[in-house]
Amino acid sequence: MRVFPNAKINIGLNITEKRPDGYHNIETVFYPISLSDELSVDLMDKHLSTANQSDYRFLLSGMNTNEDPEKNLVIKAYRLLQKEFELGPIDVSLKKNIPFGAGLGGGSSDAAFTLGALNQLFDLELSYDKLESLAANLGADCPVFIKNKVIYAEGVGDVFRSVDLSLNGYFLMLIKPDIFIPTPEAYASVKPNKPQNSLLEIIKKPVKDWKNLVTNDFEVSVFKRYPEIEIIKQQLYQHGALYASMSGSGSSVYGIFDQLPVVPKNFEKYFTYVDSF
Repeated sequence: MRVFPNAKINIGLNITEKRPDGYHNIETVFYPISLSDELSVDLMDKHLSTANQSDYRFLLSGMNTNEDPEKNLVIKAYRLLQKEFELGPIDVSLKKNIPFGAGLGGGSSDAAFTLGALNQLFDLELSYDKLESLAANLGADCPVFIKNKVIYAEGVGDVFRSVDLSLNGYFLMLIKPDIFIPTPEAYASVKPNKPQNSLLEIIKKPVKDWKNLVTNDFEVSVFKRYPEIEIIKQQLYQHGALYASMSGSGSSVYGIFDQLPVVPKNFEKYFTYVDSF
């Protein structure tokens, strides 16, 4: 079974308060994009299983290929389901195309798509609600990719509401510099603040009006420590973006354009991705 776990961008990200449990409440819109990894999940051949002396074979290629398989969210998803169901040995291959540490949810998407693939492969008949509940054990962003639709999220990013937002007809340019920002570090520098206007209301306005209205609260502290990321955002506007923002806690920055953008030469040293929405 072959699937394509896709990335997401955050349209707006407000850190509204710090919770008693140490986590933060947020509000954001998760918007799926077409940049995706390539994941295959199949039953392992019995002879291979015996030779491997393992309940899985995991082939990882592309980016971030040095990771211990047991730390990868794909195998963690398999282990999670094993706690409730008897699963046979699996043969897994994952090609990473989504950059790591980019605020794009690549690992979370891999985990969610693995749960969905295993649900079908072993005829578990798990509902979307059950899959979302399971995915929440693997990471705050993971449930987003179960239904994989545009959603408004609150709480720690796990309370969902449907939102009527379409960027069809617009174009995306995504830039990822060679900078890794640990999420705990990003949260540690943020001062929670409840916005005066709801993000749900702001995104109803035309995209060209978002520039001074739709904000990512991580940008203030991240730009201060990594000015290169702020420069990328400024340059996206200089090259015609209607709206530009860091996604999640970074370090990727995206621009939304009303016509297909050309990647500037000064961006060629970065990971870049251009596509229509």
